[in-house]
Amino acid sequence: MEGMEKVEMRVQNPIERSKNFNEVELGFNKEEAIKEASRCLHCKIPKCVEGCPVNIMIPEFISAIKEDDLEKAYNIILETSSLPAICGRVCPQEKQCEAKCIRGIKGDSIAIGSLERYVADEAIKNNFKSLVKKKKNGKRVAIVGSGPSGLTCAGDLAKEGYDVTIFEVLHKAGGVLTYGIPEFRLPKSIVDNQVESLKQLGVRVKTNVPIGNAISLEELSKEYDAVFVGSGAGLPKFMGIEGEDADGVFSANEILTRINLMGAFKEKAKTPIKEAKAAYVIGGGNVAMDSVRSLKRLGVETHLMYRRGEEELPARLTEVRHAKEEGIIFDLLQNPLKILVDENNNVTGMEVVNMELTEPGEDGRRSVKEIEGSNHEVKCDVVVMALGTGPNHEALKDSNIKLTDRGLIEVEGTKTSMKNVFAGGDAVTGAATVILAMEAGKKAAKDIMDSIGV
Repeated sequence: MEGMEKVEMRVQNPIERSKNFNEVELGFNKEEAIKEASRCLHCKIPKCVEGCPVNIMIPEFISAIKEDDLEKAYNIILETSSLPAICGRVCPQEKQCEAKCIRGIKGDSIAIGSLERYVADEAIKNNFKSLVKKKKNGKRVAIVGSGPSGLTCAGDLAKEGYDVTIFEVLHKAGGVLTYGIPEFRLPKSIVDNQVESLKQLGVRVKTNVPIGNAISLEELSKEYDAVFVGSGAGLPKFMGIEGEDADGVFSANEILTRINLMGAFKEKAKTPIKEAKAAYVIGGGNVAMDSVRSLKRLGVETHLMYRRGEEELPARLTEVRHAKEEGIIFDLLQNPLKILVDENNNVTGMEVVNMELTEPGEDGRRSVKEIEGSNHEVKCDVVVMALGTGPNHEALKDSNIKLTDRGLIEVEGTKTSMKNVFAGGDAVTGAATVILAMEAGKKAAKDIMDSIGV
């Protein structure tokens, strides 16, 4: 039936794209965007908005696309989101706004993320200006970290007239958007543009400033009316198995930072990845997919090893599909027991055991257990651990901020135990999605405004 199927976004050829770092998805053109926007039912009670963590007025901006008024569509999005070109690319819309879309009951949901990306890209191309900011109100706010929560908090405050300064420990702004997500999923020019749009609102960005060392959080809280800590969760986790200290074992963080921030994929890179014939990435989330697909582009035979089955993979379905198309080998229901090394402590392979799923428990979740006698060896010279991350609280050094039992920043709403110091994003929740970090940044901005006034 006409209108039931969504307009599919054009993509690079899998064979070609597996050899380059250019963006995989090519975006909608005008005709495709208007055709997709025309599928929207404009429900009286838009469930899609309820599914959006930052509550973008989705039917309204889609209507503006149908009218071919992209500046209007852009300003509608900007009312609640400071990073539309990023969200349109990396948010898990299929679990959020698109999952709530009524059109999806009989047919495909509206491609809301693709339409948001279209509007944002056209805004960049045509140099649409951000919403007019209010006059300065004399209040000063410091933001620790320039990831999605920090950028969102900064944008919302700047629009309301606050004097905002972001402090970033690395030499480029963007946090995980810059160092953690590959160019083929999120071009760094897009991140740079979104940061630049915040600067146009008056936000100052200071890089190479390690809060906790160069300036203490206490000093910052005395200098500014409020402080928001959005320092993320960048401390990688390992399995604790024999051989993890070998040359050739990396965290996903290190692999992605070297590639995304330091250009390790370029010829004559100063921080190249170790030359390898075969690499195994351990894990099944989006970071694991980013790592294994990045290594594939370096000409390495790449495997993704995950201890559960395909249905349990936590990565986005799109990323799994793209990885398969690009020739990634999926070694499912397998788990490493030991990393094998030679006399020079170089990785030569892994001892692996096969796994099987148990019957669902009371919570409906199936566990996994080892299959006795299934141990076997695989050959490789690189192993990447993509098992999640924990908080790195260097920014909190010598502060009296309370932490939870899990080592996360303890908050009430977004307020910490320090006066006029707020926190949100991965430093509070543990590793999560970009859009949930943005939601936390928005909540913190509101709490800051309520706390210190305008």
